[in-house]
Amino acid sequence: MQVSEAEWTEVEKNIAKTAFDQAYMREIEALIQQVRAEASSLVELGDLWRLHDFLSARRHEVEGKYDYEYSGLLFVFAGLVKEGWLHLSDLEGLEKGKLSKVASLAKM
Repeated sequence: MQVSEAEWTEVEKNIAKTAFDQAYMREIEALIQQVRAEASSLVELGDLWRLHDFLSARRHEVEGKYDYEYSGLLFVFAGLVKEGWLHLSDLEGLEKGKLSKVASLAKM
């Protein structure tokens, strides 16, 4: 099975969407905590612009990372596992071939 040719059952689609949303929320919650900490230490205008630049870069990164298209979803999951936002256990219930592909890709 090619990664881009994977078929998704309705059950797998539900598992995938739940896992995707969990990873997104984990990352967003961590980002919010980081921004709160950074914002509380703002002293001068330069600090504010650095925070702005940081947020702009993170927005671009997050929006690019969380792409929910089934043709590339295993790659997205592998990246999220590698970064720690998603755990393989969050994907339990997916076909074993999909899980092993995510696990293998996450090790690269």
